[in-house]
Amino acid sequence: MDFEKSSVSIKDDTEMADDDTAQNPESSLKLNSDSDSSDSEDEAEQTQQLRALESDLSTNPSNYDAHVLYIKLLRIRGEIEKLREARENMNVLFPLTPAMWVEWAKDEASLLNDSDSESVEKLYERGISEYLSIPLWREYLNYVLQHDPKVCDSSVDGISKARNLFERAVTAAALHVAQGSQIWDAYTQFEQSILQTIDQSDIQAKEKQVQRIQSIFHRQLSIPFANMKSTLLAYKAWEVEQGNSLDAESDNVDGISSRVASSYRKAEEMYDARAHLEEHITRQGISESERYQHFMGYLDFEKSFGDPARVQSLYERVITDFPVSSDLWLDYTRYLDKTLKAGNVVKDVYSRATRNCPWVGELWVRYLLCLEHGLASEKEISAAFEKSVQCTFSTLEEYLDLFLTRVDGLRRRISSARGDDVLNYSLIRESFQQATDYLSPHLKNTDGLLRLHAYWACLELKLNNNLTAARGVWGSLLKTCGSMLEAWQGYIGMEIALGHINEARAIYKRWYSKRFSGTGSEDICHAWLRFEREFGTLDDLDHAVQKVMPRLEELRLFRLVQESKSLTEVTDQREQPLKETAREKRKSGSIAIDEQSPAKRQKSTQNQKKLHEKENTRGLKLAEANDGKLVKDTYSSKTRLYTDQCTAFVSNLNIRAIDEDLKLFFSDVGGVTAIRILHDKFTGKSRGLAYVDFKDEEHLAPALAKNKQMLLGKKLCITLSNPKRGKRESGALTTSEHDTNQSGIEGSSASKESVEISKGSSVAPQVPHSRKHFESIQLKGKNTFAVPRNFKPLGWTTSKPGTKKEEDEKPKSNDEFRKMFMKS
Repeated sequence: MDFEKSSVSIKDDTEMADDDTAQNPESSLKLNSDSDSSDSEDEAEQTQQLRALESDLSTNPSNYDAHVLYIKLLRIRGEIEKLREARENMNVLFPLTPAMWVEWAKDEASLLNDSDSESVEKLYERGISEYLSIPLWREYLNYVLQHDPKVCDSSVDGISKARNLFERAVTAAALHVAQGSQIWDAYTQFEQSILQTIDQSDIQAKEKQVQRIQSIFHRQLSIPFANMKSTLLAYKAWEVEQGNSLDAESDNVDGISSRVASSYRKAEEMYDARAHLEEHITRQGISESERYQHFMGYLDFEKSFGDPARVQSLYERVITDFPVSSDLWLDYTRYLDKTLKAGNVVKDVYSRATRNCPWVGELWVRYLLCLEHGLASEKEISAAFEKSVQCTFSTLEEYLDLFLTRVDGLRRRISSARGDDVLNYSLIRESFQQATDYLSPHLKNTDGLLRLHAYWACLELKLNNNLTAARGVWGSLLKTCGSMLEAWQGYIGMEIALGHINEARAIYKRWYSKRFSGTGSEDICHAWLRFEREFGTLDDLDHAVQKVMPRLEELRLFRLVQESKSLTEVTDQREQPLKETAREKRKSGSIAIDEQSPAKRQKSTQNQKKLHEKENTRGLKLAEANDGKLVKDTYSSKTRLYTDQCTAFVSNLNIRAIDEDLKLFFSDVGGVTAIRILHDKFTGKSRGLAYVDFKDEEHLAPALAKNKQMLLGKKLCITLSNPKRGKRESGALTTSEHDTNQSGIEGSSASKESVEISKGSSVAPQVPHSRKHFESIQLKGKNTFAVPRNFKPLGWTTSKPGTKKEEDEKPKSNDEFRKMFMKS
């Protein structure tokens, strides 16, 4: 009997091709394409769109959507060669979906004769290797049954080929709860068709075939599927056909063997436990994220039973629906590493994972480790590594981890290889060089680049026994990361470990004069001294001290200056709100003056003008008394007597100290241009405060470093003078506070004291501006407007009547009050 006529086709009616289509394959492809795109644009627009897509893909071959659209347009136009090339180009970069593989295989099958079915079968093989798809397996099986000449002729080789393909299919899809029974049903139908071809006289062959079919039914009944009852009914009906007495209409297990019945009940219980989970993942109308979460819950359920085959089958189902979920692939591969450790199955999954999510560096790293566990050849590992470095990862650390994993593998295999398997060390050096060329511009002065070079130098020394190469590695790192403290420490550490003390000392001499962030510069100096104490001679230690101590002093002075500047900036920021408040008060005062009557405003203006001229005259006379050393204000046309750009403020000064004492105190620093000691305006005694001007900051910095040193039995407090906080107008010099500790003293002296301009000069006390302004006010009228604080209210007395104190406390008239104010 002809097998093609007797066999049962498992292909749906919608998937069958017409005879006319088979006779004219090219026209069938175009007709099918035209039917799928009846609303497409005209040919001119399609041509223009194709050119645009070709240009886009030439510049950006990783554009997945452009590949899909390009293939669709080529299929509509029926350009077979371009279509085949486009599909191959896309599959080089991306895995194709099961639907795309079915479409491709059908297109190729329509162009070929049955004798050339092998090329189409290869396409199906490529498709089933990428995703688990029951429809794709059905199409593959149906194509072989319908078009393979040996299978159609029911030859021994053909039947064996078909059976092997079915066994592969049930192995891949047997545990697919929702659709796996479709493959089993096709398998039993195929074997039943074989039974019909056996001659009735060949009883032995027929019985053997019956046992084979019965075995397939028993295997299917022991696996939980969605339609287990229909499978049971089909099995009982088939048993009835074979002459066994069973109730084919009943869906119970009565009449079948106890072993099969037991397996069936167990499978039914397993399905009942999973039915609600299957319902969740197959429910219509839910979002993709919800379905994904249901799959994750389903996976946790299967893992709790500890059956790796069922867990892996479910992972494959999830992967088919969510192929670009990197978290899913990572979880899947971790599970396989834990359960299967190594093997072709794990390697295949890693290969697919890197094709679906090539941007995940961790997948590539674990893929290389998987290949090494599986004892893959250097050619295979090298090919995987070359693919990985061409991918785009989200972080540079992923590239670093990938290069280090590659070097780790080479190191292990070089160390343990024997005979012909020995690898050349040049592979490690090439990998390190490739890593540094790629990462150095992006990881400059980072721990990652230091780690890479330290590992390289270690392998050059221990694995390759090349000290010169190891020093060269550290030297190249210092050229790139010379300001990185740890790089120098690593280089010196290697030399010390090797006992090369002179070489380490030479590196210290190159190193100590460089500037590093934070306290790095000081740490280097102390490290050199510690090195000489532990490894050097006394002369070496003395030489290091001579080199290091001036450097430490220089760094200390530099930090003092920086701290002083930082303190000044902080103080200025704190005073800014006070200045703004004072500005607002002055503004409100000017508004009040504007609201005065014209006569009062004119009189007030004249008084202020006279007062201003008087103070200007006094300031000019003061300047002439000090050799006329006037300094023009940089920011205004007003005449200033001095500037505080390089001025030190000295407090806690002995009241007996004079200018010569301060000059002698700062003689080792030099650069003193002026000394001004502040005196009390009433007593003329020193207030213990002074200003010392210097030529430049080079002399000012060491002067500030003399802070807290003793002069005439008192510890001086020397700080940087802040020129922004003093206010000098019209030749009348005032001082303001320089720091928080001196705020009270200097604030009170700001409006009372005059300042010396040159060494040894002194100026008579000046009347403050506020007092002069008060003296210009005339008190008129007979109303009592104020009572002095040192007087009690009218009628108040604490003394006995008749005493002198009582007379003093007698209430005074308004005229007496005015006279008291005028005298004060």
